[in-house]
Amino acid sequence: MTYKVTLEPVGIEMEVEEDETVLEAAFRQGIALMHGCKEGQCSTCKSMLIDGDIEMERYSTFALNEFEREQGYILLCKTLAYSDLTVELLQFDAEALKVSVPIKTYSAVVEKIENLTHDIRKLTLQLKAPEEIKFHSGQFVDIYLPGEETYRSYSMSNTPSQATRLEFMIKIFEGGKFSTLLDQRLKPGDELTVKGPYGNCIRREESTGDMILLGGGSGMAPLWSILNDMIEKRVNRNVTFFYGARTQNDLFYLEQFEQFAKTVKGFTFIPALSEPLEKDSWDGETGLITEVLARHIDSSPAQRDLEAFLCGPAPMIDAAIKVLKEKGVTSDRIFFDKFVPASN
Repeated sequence: MTYKVTLEPVGIEMEVEEDETVLEAAFRQGIALMHGCKEGQCSTCKSMLIDGDIEMERYSTFALNEFEREQGYILLCKTLAYSDLTVELLQFDAEALKVSVPIKTYSAVVEKIENLTHDIRKLTLQLKAPEEIKFHSGQFVDIYLPGEETYRSYSMSNTPSQATRLEFMIKIFEGGKFSTLLDQRLKPGDELTVKGPYGNCIRREESTGDMILLGGGSGMAPLWSILNDMIEKRVNRNVTFFYGARTQNDLFYLEQFEQFAKTVKGFTFIPALSEPLEKDSWDGETGLITEVLARHIDSSPAQRDLEAFLCGPAPMIDAAIKVLKEKGVTSDRIFFDKFVPASN
């Protein structure tokens, strides 16, 4: 059975098959609904069911509690339709809806694996079929473990101009399924399946105000893509990049950032160490990167035009959003990609 889903207040209509979630149907038809983990854990796709019959697949009560469910709230990534539906989107991005890209499945081959730090690897994939991908800087794809339905989501660190390849910055977690594969068994020439692109943490071409990029660990990846895409396109905006690490051993690309600071007008890089070692002899910023953010931005009226792009662990994102709102940055100018633990 096929049903019609009406999305309010944007007035978009789409089809959904009985055996797919509303979010999957949107991806298939190139409709960029707000989403995060796609697994019922982050609440980014939380919406209100106005009319229709649905069933919810298993989800985390941290994303949708019982009271909210009784009030009619749903998670689009876990909603199956059994009639025509009318859904009110609580979060939507009109600009992302205009530039959305249909989701596709790609076969790729491992080209190179490099060490960026002691626990972050750079993985480069060459696309085979299709041979090119269209995506926006800040987006991510799902990479499937060979021969399995299990996948992990990783943001691209290269720019969209490099359409025949995908590059990633991947943190190694002890016991992690993909981490173990990447660190111990994956090698150049191995084939992988990739699906995407996903994500709404993308730069708005018409925006002209100052920008903040804030990340930690492998959260560097989408921000590196956004920054380099702007440099390629010669976008003239003031950009401050805040990057948090534990020790100096966790920092990378410092020479590249130093060069950007010299050659890119209006660019500033502010790294911070939360647990600096005595041997580091670190004379830069210290503390949580969100604390550093709070020290460097003020609450002036100029912040009304500021845009912020945040990528990393959920607690860091939540803390950064709180700081930005306290400084006068409105929710519609804060874009983020929360990294949530895998559920399988």
